Amino acid sequence: MLRRLALLLAIGLAASPASAQTFKNLSHQPPDGAVVTFQMTDGTVIAQGGNDSDWWKLTPDVNGSYQNGTWTRLADLPSGYSPYAQAESVLADGRLLIEGGEYNDNVFAFTNMGAVYDPLTNTWTKVDPPQGWTNIGDTPATVMPDGRFLLGYKFKTKMAILDPKTMTWTAVPSKGKNGWNAEEGWVLLPDGTILTVDVKAHPNSERYIPEKGKWVNAGDTVVDLRGAQNCCGTCITYGPKNKCYDPPGETGAAVRRPDGTVFASGATPDGETKAHTAIWTPPSHGDKTGHWTAGPDFPNNDEGFDTPVSILPNGNVLVEGASGSLYEFNGTTLTREPFNSGGGGLMPLPTGEILVGGFAVYASTGTYDPSWAPTISSAPSSVTRGQSYQIAGTQFNGLNQGAAFGDELETHTNYPLVRITNTATGHVFYARTHDHSSMGVATGSTPVSTTFDVAAGTETGAGTLVVVANGIPSAPVNVTVN
Repeated sequence: MLRRLALLLAIGLAASPASAQTFKNLSHQPPDGAVVTFQMTDGTVIAQGGNDSDWWKLTPDVNGSYQNGTWTRLADLPSGYSPYAQAESVLADGRLLIEGGEYNDNVFAFTNMGAVYDPLTNTWTKVDPPQGWTNIGDTPATVMPDGRFLLGYKFKTKMAILDPKTMTWTAVPSKGKNGWNAEEGWVLLPDGTILTVDVKAHPNSERYIPEKGKWVNAGDTVVDLRGAQNCCGTCITYGPKNKCYDPPGETGAAVRRPDGTVFASGATPDGETKAHTAIWTPPSHGDKTGHWTAGPDFPNNDEGFDTPVSILPNGNVLVEGASGSLYEFNGTTLTREPFNSGGGGLMPLPTGEILVGGFAVYASTGTYDPSWAPTISSAPSSVTRGQSYQIAGTQFNGLNQGAAFGDELETHTNYPLVRITNTATGHVFYARTHDHSSMGVATGSTPVSTTFDVAAGTETGAGTLVVVANGIPSAPVNVTVN
């Protein structure tokens, strides 16, 4: 991704009388902007500030409102590491891992530096790169169902996986990969495989099968999703030997929908006048690769050129255009909403809203199918502040990863949050979750569990408890806080 200067504090357009969707600026804006935001497992949101090395925390108010939340300063990154356009994920233990960066200190670096943030100590710790990796840069990454962090090498097809328990990397095979990992995004599927839309090898798509260590064909995208503006035929030098990198182009992002299909947005292909979208249907009987069908084109000469998407609780996809305009895809049509993201990211909140660029919240109409929600099968009826408890059930990770950007700046939220609401006051408190039994998606009827820590400031007395995944809550269970 060639760095674009996003409007970190954009002005949201007022809703038109015909629009039922809402767009509200936060009462307290991020003090240094918000390059990218992450949903932490204690209910707070942390954001990378505009200086790239500074970080901030958004805490919802006592009523659970992020719009009325407040910002506080967190620890800066280790000296010398100020990345932009990096790979990252919130881990199953509740820490945030960031790796690489296309830029470091505002210059092209394709850095191989990394760091992990511990919210319990408010500290960053440096993370060594995989052995032999001189560059990481802006590259695809995801947390696998078993909790390990899978990372692609930008300029090649090789991959490595990090065990968060030991913080050690292991090289993994990537046989059969078409083209580099550069500018591609990964979509985690329920069977633990990964779908990607190729950029260098466009319009191909492929799927990674971890247990076999190989990529297999996932079909032609039917329409070209790759745009090549301001990229190809250029030479960006990097590394001590000043190697030449010619960017292969850009696409939009892709995300799994509740019906099991994957929606992918695209940039305007060379020689064409419209940007396309496409929908992938997974393999079924008689269809070994899965297949693509064309989705609606972007209106108004807009496109998904290196822009994010997010799933709404109603199952629609919120799509950001290169213009900053927001669109909803309902499975058939791509409808422009009267709001602008200012070029910021998209991330689901546990309230069912989407955090836009760290400066506003977007809410849509409609609601979720009850079958999409987490269910609680085992939970304590009485808890004590400062203590930890197990909770079990199904679908704690949601049906998808919640949001996607593409090859960097991922804001996945497919992990359980625990929310306690005091019956007498209506006040809302999040209990920090960690050590989830699964980081998969659409786990169905398979039992899953997590551990939650009751915050010391949680109000005592009778209340209700829910598990939230990607903005969709479970049915509440009664709990007494001591």
